[in-house]
Amino acid sequence: MELLAISEISQAKVIEFFKKHWGSTEMVISSGIYDCSQLDGYVVLDNKTEVIGLITFIINNDECEIISLDSTEENKGVGTSLLQAVEEIALRNKCYYINLITTNDNLLALKFYQKRGYVLAQIFRNAVEEARKLKPEIPLRGNEGIPIRDEIKLEKLLR
Repeated sequence: MELLAISEISQAKVIEFFKKHWGSTEMVISSGIYDCSQLDGYVVLDNKTEVIGLITFIINNDECEIISLDSTEENKGVGTSLLQAVEEIALRNKCYYINLITTNDNLLALKFYQKRGYVLAQIFRNAVEEARKLKPEIPLRGNEGIPIRDEIKLEKLLR
């Protein structure tokens, strides 16, 4: 397992990863519309060829926002190592806190982040309905058949 800056691998590989896991490189969330292939981030490679984890983020002033985090291999430390890399870069950039948005159906993400010190900060009711107007391919149901409706903001104080 090797952790690299996203800029150290080919953009084609990054685009391929997003298309496979999200349908496109575009992420539509309450904080904005992002082309994840153009964002800063980190990847974890398995055998130096296959992307098994990828995180993207933005930094504005004293705030770092994680835009995406994906790991294809659970319980192997991939997601944790990616999250720690972003937290370290946020601290080096003097960010006061780090935040992210996930959807109400993403129970694994909610558990993952809370175990690592993130707290529920805000709920955006029916936000996914608005996002579907811009990205209609967002499914109506997600994990375990739960209707995807709301966005949940989580945050962690860094200093």
